[in-house]
Amino acid sequence: MTKATPSAILNTSLPACFRQIRLELAREPGHPEGEANIAYVIVAPLDSDDRIDAEIWKKHREACRVARQRPHQPDSLGHLVHRPGGSWAFQYDSSTKLPDEAGYHFADERFVQGEYVSLREEGDMHTFRVVSVSRL
Repeated sequence: MTKATPSAILNTSLPACFRQIRLELAREPGHPEGEANIAYVIVAPLDSDDRIDAEIWKKHREACRVARQRPHQPDSLGHLVHRPGGSWAFQYDSSTKLPDEAGYHFADERFVQGEYVSLREEGDMHTFRVVSVSRL
Protein backbone atom coordinates (compact mmCIF):
# COMPACT_ATOMS: atom_id res chain seq x y z
CA MET A 1 0.00 0.00 0.00
CA THR A 2 1.40 3.41 -0.92
CA LYS A 3 1.17 6.45 1.29
CA ALA A 4 -0.85 9.39 -0.01
CA THR A 5 1.23 12.53 -0.25
CA PRO A 6 -0.38 15.93 0.15
CA SER A 7 -0.81 17.83 -3.06
CA ALA A 8 1.33 20.90 -3.61
CA ILE A 9 -0.32 24.24 -3.02
CA LEU A 10 0.50 26.97 -5.47
CA ASN A 11 0.86 30.35 -3.82
CA THR A 12 -0.82 31.93 -6.83
CA SER A 13 -3.97 29.92 -6.12
CA LEU A 14 -4.38 31.50 -2.67
CA PRO A 15 -6.09 34.81 -1.87
CA ALA A 16 -3.81 37.84 -1.69
CA CYS A 17 -4.34 38.10 2.09
CA PHE A 18 -2.09 35.08 2.78
CA ARG A 19 1.12 35.93 4.59
CA GLN A 20 4.25 34.20 5.80
CA ILE A 21 4.77 35.15 9.44
CA ARG A 22 8.00 34.51 11.34
CA LEU A 23 7.92 34.38 15.15
CA GLU A 24 11.12 34.23 17.20
CA LEU A 25 11.49 33.57 20.92
CA ALA A 26 11.48 36.84 22.87
CA ARG A 27 13.54 37.55 25.97
CA GLU A 28 12.88 35.17 28.85
CA PRO A 29 14.88 33.46 31.61
CA GLY A 30 17.61 31.43 29.95
CA HIS A 31 17.39 33.58 26.81
CA PRO A 32 18.05 37.19 27.94
CA GLU A 33 18.44 38.37 24.34
CA GLY A 34 15.72 36.16 22.90
CA GLU A 35 16.60 33.39 20.45
CA ALA A 36 16.28 33.64 16.66
CA ASN A 37 16.84 29.88 16.26
CA ILE A 38 13.72 29.05 18.31
CA ALA A 39 11.07 30.10 15.86
CA TYR A 40 7.88 29.40 13.99
CA VAL A 41 7.09 30.16 10.37
CA ILE A 42 3.35 30.35 9.78
CA VAL A 43 1.42 30.62 6.53
CA ALA A 44 -2.01 32.12 7.24
CA PRO A 45 -4.57 34.60 5.89
CA LEU A 46 -4.71 37.95 7.67
CA ASP A 47 -7.64 40.34 7.60
CA SER A 48 -7.44 44.12 7.17
CA ASP A 49 -6.61 44.47 10.90
CA ASP A 50 -3.70 41.99 10.59
CA ARG A 51 -5.54 39.28 12.56
CA ILE A 52 -5.97 35.68 11.41
CA ASP A 53 -8.98 35.56 9.10
CA ALA A 54 -11.13 32.61 10.22
CA GLU A 55 -13.45 32.77 7.19
CA ILE A 56 -10.60 32.57 4.68
CA TRP A 57 -8.94 29.89 6.84
CA LYS A 58 -12.10 27.73 6.51
CA LYS A 59 -11.84 27.82 2.72
CA HIS A 60 -8.08 27.13 2.61
CA ARG A 61 -7.31 24.99 5.68
CA GLU A 62 -4.74 22.81 3.93
CA ALA A 63 -2.70 25.90 3.00
CA CYS A 64 -2.51 27.18 6.60
CA ARG A 65 0.72 25.62 7.76
CA VAL A 66 3.39 25.97 10.39
CA ALA A 67 7.05 25.01 10.64
CA ARG A 68 8.46 24.74 14.17
CA GLN A 69 12.19 25.50 14.08
CA ARG A 70 14.64 24.45 16.79
CA PRO A 71 18.45 24.39 16.80
CA HIS A 72 20.01 21.11 15.67
CA GLN A 73 16.63 19.56 14.82
CA PRO A 74 14.75 19.20 11.56
CA ASP A 75 11.71 21.47 11.24
CA SER A 76 8.49 20.01 12.64
CA LEU A 77 5.68 20.59 10.14
CA GLY A 78 2.01 20.98 10.87
CA HIS A 79 -1.13 23.04 10.35
CA LEU A 80 -2.79 26.04 11.89
CA VAL A 81 -6.11 24.81 13.28
CA HIS A 82 -9.15 26.66 14.60
CA ARG A 83 -10.51 24.93 17.68
CA PRO A 84 -14.06 24.93 19.00
CA GLY A 85 -14.60 28.14 20.95
CA GLY A 86 -12.44 30.17 18.57
CA SER A 87 -8.92 29.46 19.80
CA TRP A 88 -6.03 28.73 17.42
CA ALA A 89 -3.39 26.02 17.70
CA PHE A 90 -0.59 24.35 15.80
CA GLN A 91 -1.32 20.69 15.11
CA TYR A 92 1.71 18.73 13.98
CA ASP A 93 1.85 15.89 11.53
CA SER A 94 1.69 12.50 13.24
CA SER A 95 5.32 11.68 12.42
CA THR A 96 6.62 14.48 14.71
CA LYS A 97 5.01 13.13 17.90
CA LEU A 98 4.61 16.69 19.21
CA PRO A 99 1.49 17.71 21.12
CA ASP A 100 -0.63 20.57 19.81
CA GLU A 101 0.65 23.99 20.75
CA ALA A 102 -1.95 26.63 21.55
CA GLY A 103 -1.75 30.29 20.66
CA TYR A 104 -2.77 32.48 23.59
CA HIS A 105 -5.58 34.77 22.40
CA PHE A 106 -4.41 34.43 18.78
CA ALA A 107 -7.89 35.50 17.62
CA ASP A 108 -7.24 38.92 19.16
CA GLU A 109 -3.56 39.24 18.24
CA ARG A 110 -2.30 41.46 15.44
CA PHE A 111 0.45 39.85 13.38
CA VAL A 112 2.59 42.86 12.53
CA GLN A 113 6.33 43.23 12.83
CA GLY A 114 7.37 44.13 16.37
CA GLU A 115 4.26 42.76 18.11
CA TYR A 116 4.44 39.98 20.70
CA VAL A 117 2.34 36.81 20.88
CA SER A 118 2.30 33.93 23.35
CA LEU A 119 2.24 30.18 22.76
CA ARG A 120 1.73 27.29 25.13
CA GLU A 121 4.42 24.66 24.42
CA GLU A 122 4.31 21.42 26.41
CA GLY A 123 2.48 23.14 29.27
CA ASP A 124 4.70 26.24 29.47
CA MET A 125 3.84 29.68 28.12
CA HIS A 126 6.47 31.43 25.97
CA THR A 127 6.45 34.84 24.33
CA PHE A 128 7.47 35.26 20.71
CA ARG A 129 8.12 38.41 18.71
CA VAL A 130 6.74 38.84 15.22
CA VAL A 131 9.93 39.54 13.27
CA SER A 132 8.52 39.50 9.73
CA VAL A 133 5.25 39.38 7.83
CA SER A 134 5.57 39.01 4.07
CA ARG A 135 3.40 38.28 1.07
CA LEU A 136 3.69 34.82 -0.40
